Amino acid sequence: MIVDRTPRLRVIVLEVWQPLALLFVWDVFVTVFYYFVPFRAPSLPLTLFGSALALFLGFRGNSAYERWWEARTLWGAMINASRNIARAARNFLPDPEAHDMKRTIVLRQIAYVNALRCQLRRQPADDEVLRFLSRGEADFALARTNIANGLLDGTGRRIDIARREGWIDTIQQTQMEAVLVDIANAQGGMERIKNTPLPNQYRFFPTLFTHLFCILLPIGLVETLGFATPLGSTVAGLMFLAVLAIGDDLVDPFANTVHDVPLSAMCRTIEIDLLQAIGDEAPPPAQPIDGILW
Repeated sequence: MIVDRTPRLRVIVLEVWQPLALLFVWDVFVTVFYYFVPFRAPSLPLTLFGSALALFLGFRGNSAYERWWEARTLWGAMINASRNIARAARNFLPDPEAHDMKRTIVLRQIAYVNALRCQLRRQPADDEVLRFLSRGEADFALARTNIANGLLDGTGRRIDIARREGWIDTIQQTQMEAVLVDIANAQGGMERIKNTPLPNQYRFFPTLFTHLFCILLPIGLVETLGFATPLGSTVAGLMFLAVLAIGDDLVDPFANTVHDVPLSAMCRTIEIDLLQAIGDEAPPPAQPIDGILW
């Protein structure tokens, strides 16, 4: 996620420079052609087309932003649930004999959020899990197709073991299980966003209409702008192409790009809070790299 106070024009231009360069060449061609073979193009249809396209792109951009914001909301709920499960483990398991169980539950939750981050970004999760858990502790989850869900199932079993050992009662077990349900629900929402792209119509038609509008734009402007048509048409095209690119950037908030939800930073926040909850040394918070928080 870009955390600079102002957007970087360079980032926007790098995303749209190819169609923008083609548009500029087309603008120059139309301008030269107009001075050799003067023609008149009605401006009203182009104006109507541009207004309709702006509404279409705005609606698509809002849909993409809603997906991004829902992803951020779900990860906010994950941070809160992780703190809750750590606090419950610390407070419900004060018995010195349950010290290892308490620490295991907390470390499993840290491993869980990092495994989920890797799954959403389509990255290998094994090494991240093994940073917090031993091979024997993690083997069952690593053998699962959904590693994060395997870790969560294992946490539930360890809570049940704590109940059978007499360290917690059934009411406390129910409270901790309720937190695990919240965690599972948040994971399900994230997986829904990741595995369900916007419908094809939302992706194909805005792209088609934007490029078609950019082709028609210099034809409608050349009579008014004259030699300034390449500049004016290119600037106007940049605005539409930039809005189109913004929608493409936000539609998948877990794609591990500079525009995505900062999963690594939020996992680090969870790691810090949970380790400090059990008295362990915690790493420093994640910092932006060149204005980008990953």
